[in-house]
Amino acid sequence: FSMAVAIARAEVLQEPSLETTERIAINLTCSHPKIQTSNLIYWYRQLPGKGPEFLVSANRGFKDVPDIAVRLWVSADRHSSALQLARPRRGDAAVYYCALG
Repeated sequence: FSMAVAIARAEVLQEPSLETTERIAINLTCSHPKIQTSNLIYWYRQLPGKGPEFLVSANRGFKDVPDIAVRLWVSADRHSSALQLARPRRGDAAVYYCALG
């Protein structure tokens, strides 16, 4: 699916779906080729029946969030990013979104 962020008119593209086994790490990737210099990359998730929940943001390199066992990588050219779920559990099944802003 794709998601457009109105503020920057920047498009992002993600895989329609991914599956993994419990405790087997998975990388969720996002492409954002039109990213602006001032844009941060944000990742959210939406659990079934819940509202969106902010996970992490970054502009370059990588960022660990130990309390929810995720790591965000940003490519050197900033045109793509990947959110790694290090030890996913059934409770992590959700829709994951990336956005620019």
